[in-house]
Amino acid sequence: MSLDSNPRIFTVSRLNAEVRLLLENEMGIVWLVGEISNLTVPVSGHWYLTLKDSQAQVKCAMFKGNNRRVTFKPQNGKQVLVKARLSLYEPRGDYQLIIESMQPEGDGRLQQEFDQLKMSLAAEGLFAQTAKKPLPEQPKRVGIITSQTGAALFDILHVLKRRDPNLPVVIYPTMVQGSGAAIQIAQAIGRANSRNECDILIVGRGGGSLEDLWCFNEEIVARTIAASEIPIVSAVGHEIDVTIADFVADVRAPTPSAAAELVSRDLSAQLQTVAHQKRRLNSAMERYLSHQQRSLSAYQHRIEKQHPQMQLNNQSQRLDDLNQRLMNHIQQRLQRQQYRVENLTLRLNNLSPTKRISQDKLHIEELKRRLLDSMDRNLLMQRHQLALAAEKLDTVSPLATLMRGYSITHNQDGKVITSTKQVELGDNITTRFADGDITSTVTKASELS
Repeated sequence: MSLDSNPRIFTVSRLNAEVRLLLENEMGIVWLVGEISNLTVPVSGHWYLTLKDSQAQVKCAMFKGNNRRVTFKPQNGKQVLVKARLSLYEPRGDYQLIIESMQPEGDGRLQQEFDQLKMSLAAEGLFAQTAKKPLPEQPKRVGIITSQTGAALFDILHVLKRRDPNLPVVIYPTMVQGSGAAIQIAQAIGRANSRNECDILIVGRGGGSLEDLWCFNEEIVARTIAASEIPIVSAVGHEIDVTIADFVADVRAPTPSAAAELVSRDLSAQLQTVAHQKRRLNSAMERYLSHQQRSLSAYQHRIEKQHPQMQLNNQSQRLDDLNQRLMNHIQQRLQRQQYRVENLTLRLNNLSPTKRISQDKLHIEELKRRLLDSMDRNLLMQRHQLALAAEKLDTVSPLATLMRGYSITHNQDGKVITSTKQVELGDNITTRFADGDITSTVTKASELS
């Protein structure tokens, strides 16, 4: 009787394969908190480690495709929260976890809550672009909802004063960190809507850890922002910080200063329009990527149960102990991809409108210089022609004739006397010289023979 014909008798390989399928199909995805130990990173780029607590430990593997998304450097002794599925490494019969995501323990728990609320609100349509209210092109009054002692308020006011000092500002002070902050933020938004004295609101604070910014991830804040009749600009933390408030707000600004830039008027309308379109594009891209990430996670979960990738992962573990040739090929391919990305980035920079605008400015400056030079030359020519005309006019001027010793005589009616026949004895006549007039009486008049 052969072993294969009796289903009660297992080979070691068959037993391990059955146990692996049982673990993967029955347990599914698990969340686990533990301390990292025995962390190794072979040339393949995969991570192998042990998670332990005070009483037990479990071996884990995190393949390169997943560990690239880890945003911190794992170290032995560090407490982490992992999302993983149970499996078995058949060649050695080792029960292990295949880790899909890893986060520091504190941030990880908050991140899990963040993702759950984000998916729930997205499903309700709170992030939809159709729900966004347009910002006024020229706000009449800006409301600021933040801490009255925080650096964010001073940054916003400084930018508004520099860009649009005549724009009125209303401050709604509130806590932006700690217990009760979310309720105060929601109340401030409601108070601004009930007063209806502003046509745009900035809601935010400066940077901090995920825990510091957590009040902007509270559901009450998200729903209050969504219900606001006044358009809201979310300005929470630094550019890399993303909160639920950013997704539900009408516009997300990367920093409080950027929010002030966004709502204030500027002389350069073209640059303002470009910046606004860029922010809208970034916001749409974030929502699109978020949607794609959710779809990808769903597809990955479905594929993992059917796709041969699971067998490939097991084979990859065997290959890690035997050779490095595959890794060399992958590294060369990555270098080519990096070169391609750099080339495309260079081409994109060359096509940037900023370069075209700079060239146009230089052209305008050159035309301006040429116009001024032409005006100067024309003015100099007109002055020269005026001087020549004045000189010609001076040569025919009667004053010039007087300066050469001649004189002009007038009768009492002011008419020029050119003959003795025009005067009689006793007439008063006036003779003009270059330096003055002489009045005389005619006592004698004779003609030349």
